[in-house]
Amino acid sequence: MPKGTALTIGLNSVDPSHYAGWSGDLNACEADAEDMTSIAQSKQFSVTPLMTKAATRAAVINHISAAAVELQSGDIFMVSYSGHGGQVPDVNRDEESDNEDETWCLYDGQLLDDELYSLWLKFKAGVRILVFSDSCHSGTVTKLAFYRELGGPLTTATNKGANGVIYRYMPPDAALRTYRNNKQFYEELGKKVKRTTSRSAFKASVLLISGCQDSQLSADGTFNGAFTAQLLRAWNDGRFKGDYRKFHKSIVRRMPPDQTSNYYYVGEPNPAFESQTPFTI
Repeated sequence: MPKGTALTIGLNSVDPSHYAGWSGDLNACEADAEDMTSIAQSKQFSVTPLMTKAATRAAVINHISAAAVELQSGDIFMVSYSGHGGQVPDVNRDEESDNEDETWCLYDGQLLDDELYSLWLKFKAGVRILVFSDSCHSGTVTKLAFYRELGGPLTTATNKGANGVIYRYMPPDAALRTYRNNKQFYEELGKKVKRTTSRSAFKASVLLISGCQDSQLSADGTFNGAFTAQLLRAWNDGRFKGDYRKFHKSIVRRMPPDQTSNYYYVGEPNPAFESQTPFTI
């Protein structure tokens, strides 16, 4: 029988000692992770939740690496992330457009998109990987993505827009200070991972449904992030009928015009995976 395991990550803050005094306080990321945990458990996944201080770089990397060893063809691994999205300079020169790597802002340091890319490469053929990322610039965070905010609502050291909405985005000042204070650490991380453009290098199938496009920001909320709230409404306590594309379209219909969930696929094509009802083991 196929096996399903899940990792649900939610950070309402980060460690200011790593992020140059910035704590990145948010309201609803832990609630998002709790709700994604409930969905996964209802579908008989074995779930590991990592909340705020427990959501360290080592914990996330170790859990994903362990899943890569454990899971076999036909199994499924789900990862959900709710927290800030960040950026660091691209040092291995695989980002031709803006020379920046996208990141997940974990509690004690950022996890580069390059690192996620290398983790997906560890999974065996036939494994399905399902990723939900409710963070800013998350449209293609599972691969080597890029985006630079130009003239957007976040131009100060806060992550609050002019409309009063809190966004899941590390402000440029904090990003710069964090990088300068940890320059050697991030440069060494970037140099370790080399991009491969060969589809054959991916044995597993990776499907990302994200909180927004690369050119957009994901809003936090009182009870859930904007994306996760609409995902929950589309899922409707398991009453949703349809495949992943229909699920994505149902979420998009509910989203505001300035935040559009992305549907992104990398790795070995698996039409049977995409045609399943979401969260099917």
